[in-house]
Amino acid sequence: MVYGLIGEKLGHSYSKLIHESLGRYEYDLFSLDKDAFQQFIADRKYSGLNITIPYKKAVIPYCDQVSDLAREIGAVNTLYFQNGKLCGTNTDYQGFLYAADAAGISFEKKKVLILGNGGTSLMARKAAADRGASQILITSRRGEAGCVSYQELVNHRDVEVIVNTTPVGTYPNNGAGLVNLSDFPECGGVIDVIYNPFATDLLQQAEERDIPHTNGLPMLVAQATAAAEYFLGETGFQKENQRIISALRRDIENIVLIGMPGCGKTSLGKRLAKALGKTFVDMDQYIEEQAGQTIPSIFERHGEAHFRQLETQAARELGKEKSQIIATGGGVILRPENMKALSQNGRVVFIQRPLQNLPMDGRPLSKDLNTLKSMYETRFPLYNKYSQLVFTSQEGLETSAEKLLSLLRDRD
Repeated sequence: MVYGLIGEKLGHSYSKLIHESLGRYEYDLFSLDKDAFQQFIADRKYSGLNITIPYKKAVIPYCDQVSDLAREIGAVNTLYFQNGKLCGTNTDYQGFLYAADAAGISFEKKKVLILGNGGTSLMARKAAADRGASQILITSRRGEAGCVSYQELVNHRDVEVIVNTTPVGTYPNNGAGLVNLSDFPECGGVIDVIYNPFATDLLQQAEERDIPHTNGLPMLVAQATAAAEYFLGETGFQKENQRIISALRRDIENIVLIGMPGCGKTSLGKRLAKALGKTFVDMDQYIEEQAGQTIPSIFERHGEAHFRQLETQAARELGKEKSQIIATGGGVILRPENMKALSQNGRVVFIQRPLQNLPMDGRPLSKDLNTLKSMYETRFPLYNKYSQLVFTSQEGLETSAEKLLSLLRDRD
């Protein structure tokens, strides 16, 4: 029995992990070009499939039956057999509403702005309309009929819910965005269907403004468990949604360690990486490898400003990857753009250690205790600002590592 996902580019899909976590069947990824896709679908040598970009519309003619929902949306993302007939439906709809509900985002009597005009946009506008949206605007950079342009959005500052259905900001083009939430002072909910990274630029803006928001991971999981119910002709898989979402987040997220130079980020990070099965990255070492010289040498030859620029570039590169423990340099918090990059896929942990216990040898900016105290006074508010968790490391390394690991697990 063959179950799987059909699409053109599936290198970063989490669908296999989600479906196989149900423990009921194996699930494969099939990256196919147009010709191979047509042949694969026509052969019907499968038991159930999910369909993704760019084939959600193209698959419809191959179905014997298409659900009213999928037909109204104009896109099929799930194929299954019933009484020997190939049936198509759309579980993205169910997943989208699950994500909105979980985030506390309501569409009722709201003015909704949907970014993009593709298949996911069709589904989102159907969902928003069914939930009672008072007005739905679609915006597109290509100027299709029925859409408003991005330039025209200045006339719609009263938008209350924003939904991004475009791929703008997805890996590896992290940080890209289409709108600025400061232009929409009435906005009270943001949904971005992207799930890699966890926090796109749009979602980080929402976080900064305390606006209810969600990425696409809950939608991805809920549409998958809904598809599994069609595949197997059973119900009850939706109750697994939160378990799977939490497990995926734990597996994928980065843990970013910040704190003063010498506070133990590297030593603790290595032990966390081993215990959690993640890749350990020392950010200063990464910079040295990229620059071909040591940190003290960079400071001596080029100055602190040059080093900070290298640090920002490293934050952009490392922050977009996943399943890492990242031990940062003590001054990484001095540039907001560094923390924005490092936070998009990670939890930030502030490692505290008494100043008198911090080593100073070989560190360009902390040569004596007075300098260290002055540095700490400047940086302490920033460490607190950017961290989701504060951990004080005073005991031996092994004990500290065990306590931090326990604390991280308790906060999942």
